Amino acid sequence: MANAKFIITINREAGSGGSEIAYKLGELLGVKVYGREILASIHEKYNLSEEEIEKIKATKLNWWSEFCRFYKQFAITPSSRLESYEVNSKQLYYEELRVLRGIAEKESCIIIGRSGFHIFKDNPDAIRLFLIADPERRVHRIMDKQHVDEKEAREIMERVDNSRENYTKTFAGTSRYDARNYDLVINVSPFTTDQVAHFLAENVRLKYPAE
Repeated sequence: MANAKFIITINREAGSGGSEIAYKLGELLGVKVYGREILASIHEKYNLSEEEIEKIKATKLNWWSEFCRFYKQFAITPSSRLESYEVNSKQLYYEELRVLRGIAEKESCIIIGRSGFHIFKDNPDAIRLFLIADPERRVHRIMDKQHVDEKEAREIMERVDNSRENYTKTFAGTSRYDARNYDLVINVSPFTTDQVAHFLAENVRLKYPAE
């Protein structure tokens, strides 16, 4: 690819197939894709499981109690012992931010979720995408992927979307559904995963032509 490093951030609705599109796009462009892999470094630092991390992130914050708890920890615990802290969602957010910015400084990459559109909103080499799909397609995709019935699939879809929206509003101060946060919003319903990935790859190559 090009000399200049680029960052592609992909936010997506639950069941839209956004993660598969991201990994296919990564193959086409020859760059790494970072999503849940980011949690590995956080797990190592705070000794939390992936499920525990996502549960903390999904929790709505009471800012005053979080503020008091955060500084109380510093008052009673040596700063070098971060792993013993009662970890809250604010700490997780800033840890993810640190990891993602470190990656973007070193290489071109694709970032799935993690409020990437907000973290890199002022970066001129960030391409911020939001992938949506028709509700029925999303439900049936969740049914196929997770082997659940339609009722449970709809509950999963609603729960995941609400969790992501709460997290985005808390830390980005905006709705992830606001199209102004992105360079491109695509309804992927009429297309296959390969079609969307090839369309995106072609346009990234136009912006960042190879030598």
